[in-house]
Amino acid sequence: MSDTNTRIADLVGSNDVVLFMKGTPLFPQCGFSSRAVAILDHCGVAYESVDVLQDMEIRQGIKTYSDWPTIPQLYVKGEFVGGSDIMMEMFEAGELQTMMDEKQVAKAAS
Repeated sequence: MSDTNTRIADLVGSNDVVLFMKGTPLFPQCGFSSRAVAILDHCGVAYESVDVLQDMEIRQGIKTYSDWPTIPQLYVKGEFVGGSDIMMEMFEAGELQTMMDEKQVAKAAS
């Protein structure tokens, strides 16, 4: 496994929720990342974000790691969930909140 894959696996494995995104939660650099942050914030869960714009190896490596071509990408308890569109569909159907509850994801600090 490459060094980049090891770094990604460590991030995914050591955090309940990880969002690989363009920018940061405070300053998302694309509309899809902004929507993903808004969804996670609305769910009230704690999450780690990774700014792929700051690390080109991660930016390319995450696409290979997940076999998913776009960013943002959401992982919950080590499992790849999907990108912004899938997050939105799951959120609107109530499935994302249910998944977070069932997997006992840590709540965001208030």
